[in-house]
Amino acid sequence: MKKLLSVVLGLALASSVNANPASFEQYVEGLKQEARQKGISEQVLNQAFSDVKHKPRAVKADKNQPEKRLTLDEYIPRAVPDWKVKQAKDLYQKHYADLSRIGDQYGVQPRFIVALWGVESNFGTFTGHYPVIDALATLAYDGRREAFFRKETMAALQILEEGHIDFNDFKGSWAGAMGQCQFMPSSFLAFAADGNEDGKKDIWNTEADVFASAANYLSQSGWSDTYTWGRQVKLPQGFDTNIQGRSDEKGKYLQQWSELGVTRYDGRPLPKLDKDIKAWLIAPDDANGRVYLVYNNYNVLMKWNRSYYFALAVSHLADRISL
Repeated sequence: MKKLLSVVLGLALASSVNANPASFEQYVEGLKQEARQKGISEQVLNQAFSDVKHKPRAVKADKNQPEKRLTLDEYIPRAVPDWKVKQAKDLYQKHYADLSRIGDQYGVQPRFIVALWGVESNFGTFTGHYPVIDALATLAYDGRREAFFRKETMAALQILEEGHIDFNDFKGSWAGAMGQCQFMPSSFLAFAADGNEDGKKDIWNTEADVFASAANYLSQSGWSDTYTWGRQVKLPQGFDTNIQGRSDEKGKYLQQWSELGVTRYDGRPLPKLDKDIKAWLIAPDDANGRVYLVYNNYNVLMKWNRSYYFALAVSHLADRISL
């Protein structure tokens, strides 16, 4: 009886882990049917799915959580090491003409474009080797975030349908993020831009297109080149950290934060601006770790990637480029 109960529990657990009763091949047929209804041609479907493979490593990567999270004091030096700062500065100077032109066009400071490029793909050197369709179809089939990855699969097929890239070169991360700015397919369709005016949107091989696409994303998401991202600050003794957070009601103007005793990290007063700006207090570790006042541009970076650590890595790299 005990053995039978163990078997039943084992089957129930297996069912909950992979709730999809269809085989991967059957699931792919469903994807193809949906794509046909969205106008994807048989030629593209045959090309995309003729040799599609289930990628267990993509599922493992999607579910993998680090056992120990680094603190910001540990993470920032690893994410923004001195060699990356030097490389960022060198590339900033090398591509300055394009960066300046594109920055002016979209209203985005060039240093943030370069910082995103560096953090996302190490300036285009780490863009991933997974076939994009394989990765997305696998993660949709896995079911943990089926709706999201199914939508991205359809967007990826549309990219092929529109001829933006050859199928054999359609590679990306385990999650299907593509190119030097690591756009998901839906982000490519929404934000990819032609930075060198050659009629193409090539985020894989053309730096000007990478810069313009990143700048277009930030611009359309609410970026302002009038201000920076924020700054590290110091709190007075006994400060009520319950007022931290990025919700609308927790935002205050800089003058209000000053009146609450918040200062720059070196103890100097917060800047006084001709037009006061709204800011939010964040403490990604806790009040004993690094504390920041962030502006709306930081919130825009969080739309790109919802990780506080990611947005702070980009911000710190951008700051060091300007030094």
